Amino acid sequence: MTRTTLAARAASLGGLLFVLAGCSSSLPDTDRVFLSAAGGWDRNRDGVVTCDEWKAYATELFNGADANHDNSLDRTEYAKLVSTDRMFQTVEFGYYDANGDGKVERTEFVDKPNRAFALLDKSNQCKLTADQTAGARAHSEQVFDTKKAESGDPREKQKGGPGVGGM
Repeated sequence: MTRTTLAARAASLGGLLFVLAGCSSSLPDTDRVFLSAAGGWDRNRDGVVTCDEWKAYATELFNGADANHDNSLDRTEYAKLVSTDRMFQTVEFGYYDANGDGKVERTEFVDKPNRAFALLDKSNQCKLTADQTAGARAHSEQVFDTKKAESGDPREKQKGGPGVGGM
């Protein structure tokens, strides 16, 4: 990769992080989780996630959860979908049950606009680049993963931390 390409990618990523930083404090958990997962929907591994790729992924999830094959999910089937992809833990059943009939129809689930596209696809082309998804994932992890990593070193668990008690 040339220095010019690297510089362009860094500038693009920096701009994305700046945009996301402006809305990070008000970013709902659902949006944060979808942004973090977006890169995983790239079915053909070409570095671009399209709405069609998202819908293919959503269709696979739906099909796997629709145990009775009636083209709708009840709450039990939706729980199976959540256990398949933990990303959906942040999305209540009612979010997809648009008409409030107690079941999520295939179209309610698959055709529901994906928040990652709404937040990142400013050109409305239904495409997210690898730089956009990686930048969003890195930013959401940095901003929202505030729990400090714990060391496995027992000396750091002592009162006062490392260096106390002659260590």
